[in-house]
Amino acid sequence: MKQVQVGCAGIIFRPDGKFLIGKRKGSQGEGTWALPGGHLEFGESFEACVSRETEEETGLVIPASNFKYFYAVNAPMPADNKHYVTVFLRADLQETEPKAMLMEPNKCEGWAWVSLKDLEEPNTPYSPLYFPFADLIERNKEQF
Repeated sequence: MKQVQVGCAGIIFRPDGKFLIGKRKGSQGEGTWALPGGHLEFGESFEACVSRETEEETGLVIPASNFKYFYAVNAPMPADNKHYVTVFLRADLQETEPKAMLMEPNKCEGWAWVSLKDLEEPNTPYSPLYFPFADLIERNKEQF
């Protein structure tokens, strides 16, 4: 029997309003842009999951207590025979220029700090967006 999986992703904002996205590689959604995140582990809080995944993927150390619930997306993907519920949490950084490092080059091509305007520009290099992330933005544009 197929199971619904839970993913957690972090919307990490700098003081200038830009947030961190990376280009997925080697997994579902390859070639799309998404937020740092991953699968929720047994017994783990959403906040701890996003904090752990962010550090594993980017090298940025953001305490779990800095993440706050933002939104959840129910994302069945029949073409891939998968179904995810993705819980998005937000963290606001104090640093203007935190450096995101490529910690998992087999899973991500690179990280970029972008604004919503960057994603909406014609011929943006930050396209396409990973389905749950695109859904999040579509439903919450006024908060980006």
